[in-house]
Amino acid sequence: MSDPVSRLLLRRAGGHGPVMLMYHSVAAGSGRPDWPWAVSMQQFRAQMDILAAGGWATPTMGELLVDPSRWQGRVAVITFDDGYADNLAAFDLLRERQMRATCFVVTGSIGEAPRWGSKNRPPLTLLDRAQLRALAESGIEIGSHTVNHLRLPALDDDALANELRDSRAALEDITGAQVRSFAYPYGAWDARCAAAVRDAGYAGACTTRTGWALRDGDPYSLRRLTLYNSDNSGSFMRKLAAGTNDVGWPATLRRLLLGRG
Repeated sequence: MSDPVSRLLLRRAGGHGPVMLMYHSVAAGSGRPDWPWAVSMQQFRAQMDILAAGGWATPTMGELLVDPSRWQGRVAVITFDDGYADNLAAFDLLRERQMRATCFVVTGSIGEAPRWGSKNRPPLTLLDRAQLRALAESGIEIGSHTVNHLRLPALDDDALANELRDSRAALEDITGAQVRSFAYPYGAWDARCAAAVRDAGYAGACTTRTGWALRDGDPYSLRRLTLYNSDNSGSFMRKLAAGTNDVGWPATLRRLLLGRG
């Protein structure tokens, strides 16, 4: 259940341009996952019901970048980082609602447990080749999240180019579709990385910086709102309305007092 203030703020949402939502794992059931980067299927369903009830358009990232001016009003690009196999149920739910999404895949761990560390992450595997192919055929956009999920600014130019080129080639081989969307691992990037992503043939890249997606006017520094295990329907509504992850009640009340709610 959500609170009346969050519902009121949500009614005012949609005037600042598209938002991008960042998910990782979607755990089965209704219990709150221990991993901060996971949401339960019950949470995810409630959040998608909020979007559907509010008439939010949900283009893929690629569709947004083709013609950003087309997407006015309530627009939410739904993205998933890493490519976990437990996202499959979430994709089924989206298709039932005729909603789209973009999934950024780490190609070095396709069909396997992730090879990069993450504190308190439960045992998870990534989508396999057949699952990725089926998702692409069903309308889910498959984007790149590199080969090895490394912090790109720490790489030399050759290693950076390899991560970008090889991941894209692998995904295009699997899906038979052009891969034009990218997400920086850990949200770590700089001007050199953005230029390398552009030179590798991607149309845009998204960060983990909070804010309205197109706030910076640069397709290689798109902003996203992160969904955590702690997000309930009220905080989800406030994120959509405020375009920030900082939607605790002290921050929300400050924005309301300043007329920025």
